[in-house]
This record gives sequence, C-alpha cells and structure tokens, in this order.
Amino acid sequence: MTTEGRRIALRVDGTEHGLAVDPRRTLLDLLREQLGVFSAKKGCDHGQCGSCTVLVDGRRVLACLTLAVTCDGGEVTTAAGLAAEGELHPIQRAFLEHDAFQCGYCTPGQICSAVGLSAEFADGRPSHVTAPVTATPDWTDAEIAERMSGNLCRCGAYPGIVAAIRAAGGTP
Repeated sequence: MTTEGRRIALRVDGTEHGLAVDPRRTLLDLLREQLGVFSAKKGCDHGQCGSCTVLVDGRRVLACLTLAVTCDGGEVTTAAGLAAEGELHPIQRAFLEHDAFQCGYCTPGQICSAVGLSAEFADGRPSHVTAPVTATPDWTDAEIAERMSGNLCRCGAYPGIVAAIRAAGGTP
C-alpha cells in the first residue's frame, strides 16, 4: 500500500479508472468525491434508505456500505450509466411513463435496484414471498414490493414505481 492508499482499477459507467483509495473509503464516497459521479445519492449513509444503490458486476449493492477496495477490477454502473448510446434503459423509460418519482432524490437508487431486480427474476432467484421457493418468480406487486423494500421513497411514489417495474418486467 502506498502513502496515498491502495491502488485499484475499476470501470464506472463505461469509463476505466485507476486510482489510489483509502481502504476505509466507501464506494459512494469514491464515486461522489473522487470521480465526480453524482448519480448515486447519499441519503442515510447507513444502508437503510437505498438512495445509494448501484450495480457492481450486475448485482445491486448499497454504495454507502461497500468499501471501494472490494470493487477492484469490477464494473460499477450507476443510473446515469444505464443509458446506452443516448437511449434510455427500458426501466428508465418506464419510470418516466408511469410517473414513478416525485422529488427524484431516490430515483437513481430505485432505478438501479429495479435493474438488479430484473436480473434476479431472469436468473429465477426467489425472494421471501416466492411460493414455493423452487417456483419461478412472477412479476406480481407483492414480489416487486418485497424485492424493492430496501429502497425508500419519502414522497410515497410507490404505486408508480411498482407499475413501472411491472411494465418493464423482464428487462435486465
């Protein structure tokens, strides 16, 4: 380890970065303070609200609880990085079409969580409400609500959020 920190390499929203980080630095602080990537929001900074949700190697994580050094060699995708070649991701389009936001503060985390949820469905991974646990999960409101329960919306835009995720169902 150097005096500046540990050297890591990671790709954030398609851009390669090699940098020194303090081993205690969270992924959220690295994104916002070192890389100037502000899509992931700092809400509670305790892993309780989900505003900081991003995808690391396709899986959703709470960036405020994830140490940046654990992402060495990984692919980090924020809500801003989901749009490919100027085209919104289907989940992003569905959020717009279903008014799935009000103030918008939680929206990037909600969108990343919804993309991660879609991948979980595609993989056939059950949740607490999947019955029986060996069944392929269905795109029900209860299944979506359970999987999105770690992402809070102070404005109460949940009906639009669930509708958007159901409408975009099957689009990881």
